[in-house]
Amino acid sequence: MTGPALSAPRTGPGAGEVDLRHHGDAEVRGAALTDLAVNVRAGTPPAWLKAEIAASLDGLAAYPDGRAARRAVAVRHGLPERRVLLTAGAAEAFVLLARAVRARRPVVVHPQFTEPEAALRDAGYTVGRVLLAERDGFRLDPAAVPDDADLVVVGNPTNPTSVLHPAAALASLARPGRTLVVDEAFMDAVPGERESLAGRVGALPGLVVLRSLTKTWGLAGLRIGYVLADEGTVAELERAQPLWPVSSPALVAAEACCAPTALAEAAAAAEEIAADRAHLLARLGAFPEVAVAGPAAGPFVLVRLPGAAAVRAGLRTRGFAVRRGDTFPGLGPEWLRLAVRDRATTDRFVAALADVLGAAPR
Repeated sequence: MTGPALSAPRTGPGAGEVDLRHHGDAEVRGAALTDLAVNVRAGTPPAWLKAEIAASLDGLAAYPDGRAARRAVAVRHGLPERRVLLTAGAAEAFVLLARAVRARRPVVVHPQFTEPEAALRDAGYTVGRVLLAERDGFRLDPAAVPDDADLVVVGNPTNPTSVLHPAAALASLARPGRTLVVDEAFMDAVPGERESLAGRVGALPGLVVLRSLTKTWGLAGLRIGYVLADEGTVAELERAQPLWPVSSPALVAAEACCAPTALAEAAAAAEEIAADRAHLLARLGAFPEVAVAGPAAGPFVLVRLPGAAAVRAGLRTRGFAVRRGDTFPGLGPEWLRLAVRDRATTDRFVAALADVLGAAPR
């Protein structure tokens, strides 16, 4: 396999620098569009979860108590409670890591979610980039990560490429003196959560796994996620956290989403997403000008096509929002990210895409 490139980021707002703060919600804010830009599962949160959250509102006069939610997360992953830290979404976890983990050479594997690099930059770090290549299917060769990198951040499955890296490959990056951060925000959308490293926290040196409950359960507005790490790292991150960082409704949601019935529902949703993704990929395969990165394993796919910016604009006029790809380091203006939706929505989207491209699918 050809090794990915290692680069240092450009600094300042000069030409060619990407906007690390651009996210999919900007594509749909204030517009009545069918949303294929944000990777939150459609039709969520479910009614039973909304009822649990609503019931928690009677207790808002009391300060949040995270003990039950922390215990539920620990049980869900088979870990001691002291290896769990609840956060206001995965985004807060990236900020805490940037503040609390002391690193000399942090490296972020791209293309991937941009908040880790943005948080590290805000903390004063110069961040190295390992840029994965389309010719390699955006798969990570562990040898591409510099030996002296003492903080490594990688997504699995990776946003926006939807690539699921083998757990063994990521585990090989762990070593004493290095913090290995694996962002598993979309792992619960993978059937069986195969390739997850959550169960090896505490066994692999320096491993930190991040999880989000906002994607599968539709809780982006509530902000709830968690960190799994060794006891010392959790203690360091907790010291960097403000008091009561997670609200009582978010804590109730975390506990509820870790219940056995909820885990069974999430597992069924993951299987449904996989089937809906297969339908989307089959329909996209009818367009010779559309290249799909992959194989895709997440609730979204990354595609390359000529004139993607104009296609994105044309789709908006036809009622669809998709995520631009040029704000991800390592990608360019010819890339778009598409959230996986139900088959009826996909069929409507494909018809709009065919109209934009000026030709019906073969």
